[in-house]
Amino acid sequence: MAQALLAENVPRTRAGARHLMSHPTIAAVANDARLLELAREWLGPVAIPFHATLFEKSKDRNWLIPWHQDTALPLTAKVNAAGWGPWSEKAGVNYAHAPTWALARVVALRVHLDPSESGNGPLRVIPRSHLLGVLSDEQVLEFVDRHERTECCVPKGGVIAMRPLTIHSSSKAQSEQPRRVLHLEYVESLALTGGLQLAVV
Repeated sequence: MAQALLAENVPRTRAGARHLMSHPTIAAVANDARLLELAREWLGPVAIPFHATLFEKSKDRNWLIPWHQDTALPLTAKVNAAGWGPWSEKAGVNYAHAPTWALARVVALRVHLDPSESGNGPLRVIPRSHLLGVLSDEQVLEFVDRHERTECCVPKGGVIAMRPLTIHSSSKAQSEQPRRVLHLEYVESLALTGGLQLAVV
């Protein structure tokens, strides 16, 4: 799968590639029965993949992510709705920072195309921090200072499930081992309240 995925003709940034659901290889992976079954464990009887991102990290494509929550969701149109915003646009797609209730409906499955090890900048999380709701940057850092973090080392082919509001980070790679992860987000319905609809990207 990794070779087919990386052969896809998609524009890449230093950190990887976004908006991959339109690519057949990615869509096939996201709709694999095994991943759908995993997503349903958190979402209930229906799980719809709507957002796909490839993260690529190596000594040549190196980057770090500070502690944060994922609070922006892709939407089909910009709508003036209470609790949503600020708005932005990424590669022609509307994004808005979402309220807690909307983010709590989403689960991400991170499919590891390479082993994720201590030396190649693995995901780090603060367990159960998703239960806190949306926090300010200052609140995130205060919480990190007071709580233990977990380093997510995962073998090639392994999958991690996480909620968007989980406080997480990732350091730069120190080893030669690349770390490529396909980050897939699922929800039980694309329709939200107030005329808002998640975009499939």
